[in-house]
Amino acid sequence: QVKLVESGGGSEQAGGSLRLSCAASGYTYSATCMGWFRQVPGREREGVAAIDSDGSTDYADSVKGRFTISRDNAKNTLSLQMNSLKPEDTAMYYCAADFSGSECLAIVRYFGYWGQGTQVTVSS
Repeated sequence: QVKLVESGGGSEQAGGSLRLSCAASGYTYSATCMGWFRQVPGREREGVAAIDSDGSTDYADSVKGRFTISRDNAKNTLSLQMNSLKPEDTAMYYCAADFSGSECLAIVRYFGYWGQGTQVTVSS
């Protein structure tokens, strides 16, 4: 019954910015942990960032200082502000949620609920 829908993907030039959003529904309470992940065809899905219910965050080294994850529990939304984009950021980006109460880190196997993805393409 949990549904996650991403939006905001598109094409941008290197050095530009893009903001992704994830709308969540079907919740009776806020997830203890939410995150953003990305995947390139032929490669494993990788963690980008995660945020717990108190706002504590975890970022992949590749995006630290450039991306910012945030959540609005009142609106049941999750966001990813992406600045200083690089061509290597090109991927399908997925929103995910975890209700297990485990430590909130951007690790794929920790998450059980996923959105359909939104494509981000960064050109040089």
